[in-house]
Order: sequence, then structure tokens, then C-alpha cells
Amino acid sequence: MKRSESPRRSRNRDTSTLTLRLWEFAGNGLLNLFIWITLVVYLFPLSYMLITSVKTSAQMRDSKSPIWPARAVTFNYNGTALLVYKVPTPSGVQHWALEQPHITYSLFVDPAKPQAGLIRWDGYWGSLTLVYLPSVTLENFVTLWQTFNYPNLLRNTLFVIALGEIGVLFSSIMVAYGFARFRIPGGKFLFFLLIGTIMIPDSITLVPTFVLFGRVLNWTGTFYPLLVPQFFGSAIYIFLLRQNFKTIPRDLDEAAMLDGAGPLRTLVSVILPQSIPTVVTVALLHFFNAWNELKMASLYLGVRPDLQTIAFSTQTTQSVGTTTEGLQAAALLLMLIPLVVLFLSQRFFMQDMVIANVEK
Repeated sequence: MKRSESPRRSRNRDTSTLTLRLWEFAGNGLLNLFIWITLVVYLFPLSYMLITSVKTSAQMRDSKSPIWPARAVTFNYNGTALLVYKVPTPSGVQHWALEQPHITYSLFVDPAKPQAGLIRWDGYWGSLTLVYLPSVTLENFVTLWQTFNYPNLLRNTLFVIALGEIGVLFSSIMVAYGFARFRIPGGKFLFFLLIGTIMIPDSITLVPTFVLFGRVLNWTGTFYPLLVPQFFGSAIYIFLLRQNFKTIPRDLDEAAMLDGAGPLRTLVSVILPQSIPTVVTVALLHFFNAWNELKMASLYLGVRPDLQTIAFSTQTTQSVGTTTEGLQAAALLLMLIPLVVLFLSQRFFMQDMVIANVEK
């Protein structure tokens, strides 16, 4: 005969279930709170930069202005624009326009009742706070666009990116295809040697490459130092492509060979169509690197202002104009175009990409 469960044991089980749900709810709440705090902290510099870029020059010079974009409210009195202040009075804080400032007292005008004449207020007007209204301006972007030849900078940047994309994709795909599908004498050693070059810091190769490009080949002031190395491939891109190519079954290659396709036709018709996410990923990575590339551009294009890129121009905005912070923020915002490209192409970025073991 089956014994019925005791009431005490049933209550203990209900209590344990409730406690477990409370802990789960509290844990999820703390995790979400941590994620939101991390997101706010991470995006704060970007938000501050965006807010700063749309502030007026007058607000940037005003230490008492709010953090958000705003303009000081003015009132036209007898043909003169007067600033409106928050004036404390026995009847509450009033918004009055300052007409005659003095040290111990000041004369104000009530914008709501200008016909009442001047109002005397005892106190130092410098301790008062201006009245602000939200206001967004594109002054910094206009100044930046007029000061720097941004159409030319954008044209140079896109030229370097486009030609570099062609070179790095062609060379990296061909080398990765060779490592993935052909038996090369010492191929494994060559591949590991190629991967080893990823660990070499750029600072080590900077001087030798500068001597080669600048002194031997006399390429200073040209795009060649930025473009020619791209046609020799990139170790990290070759690694990504090679690992993806090795995940594609060789049976497809053999079927293409039976249909009379050569190695190049097999690459174009069989391998690449199945590796589009990886190829797009490599193209995006190169786009980001080329857009933000500064060291090579400043080293070889510093003597040619007509060939400079957007990344190189941002470091010179600190000495232009009176709104240094606003111009700098506006220039940095223009450098965020890769984020827009990443957002628009995120459905392809790393989609179905498989990084297999090196020994596969």
C-alpha cells in the first residue's frame, strides 16, 4: 500500500522550490543589471563625443552650461538681445533678462511683461544661472568640412581601401587555396612559418620597410607603401580562409574535376561560393584596418596633403578653429563609419564561419 507524503515534507519541498525560483529571479536581475551598467559605461565615451560634436562654440566656452546641447535664451529689448537668467525672488524663481548688471544690484526686464519697465534685484548677477533651451547645431561639421578637403580625403581613403581589398583578397585566397588543396613540399612548415609572422610586432619591421620603401624605392609621398604589401596577402586572412577551405569536402573538387574543371575553375565555381561568409569577413576586416590605418599614412603621406586619408587628418584637427573639442569630436565621429558598415553587413559577418584545427 502506497504511503501518502507527509505535510511537513510537502511544505519543505514547496519552500525549496520557491527559494530556488527567488534565487533564479535575483540572479537574472543582477546579471541584467550588470550587463546594462557595462553597456552604459562602454557607450558613454561615444555618447559624450556625439553630444560634444553638436554643441555651439558659445556653449563650449560657458562653464555653467548643461552637458546636453543647448543655447542660452535671449530677449530682444529696445533692439538689444539680453540674456535671460534664473533670478530667485520671494515669489519664486523668475526668468528675467539682464539689462544693467552691477556688483551689488542689477536691473532686469520681465520678458512676459516688458511694459512694466526695469526691475531692481539686489545681489551679484554673476552668481545667477542662465536659462537654456535644447539646441543642436552642425557648426562643427560645417567648419570641419570647409577647413579640410573632406571629399578629397574620402576619395583617397576609398581608393586605398578598394585597391587594397582587391590585392589582399586575391593574394590571400590564392595562397589559402594552395595550402588547403595542394601538396606542397614543406607546405606544413611554410604554413607554420606564415602563422609565426603574426606574432612579429609591427615596430620591428617598421624601420626596415621604411628604408626599403623610402630610401631604396623612393616611394615616399605615394600610395605604393600602403597598397603594394596588400598584394602579398595577410597571414591572418590566409589562416582564416585556409581553415574554411579545409572544411569543404574534397568530393566536390573531384566532382568538378570529372566535369572537366581545372583548379582555378574549381576555386571560382565550387570553393568560393561556399565560403562567401568567410570572404566577406576578410573583406570587412581589411576595410576596418585600412580605414583606421594611421601609422603608414602619416609616415609616407605626410609630405603630400593631397594624398592624405581621413585617419591621418583627424590628428591635425586639434589646432584648427576655436571649438577644439567640438571639431575633434566631429572628426572622430566621421571615423565611426566602419561601425555603420559593420551594422549593415552584420548578417554576413562571421556567418557560418568555421575555424577548424590547424592539423585538420
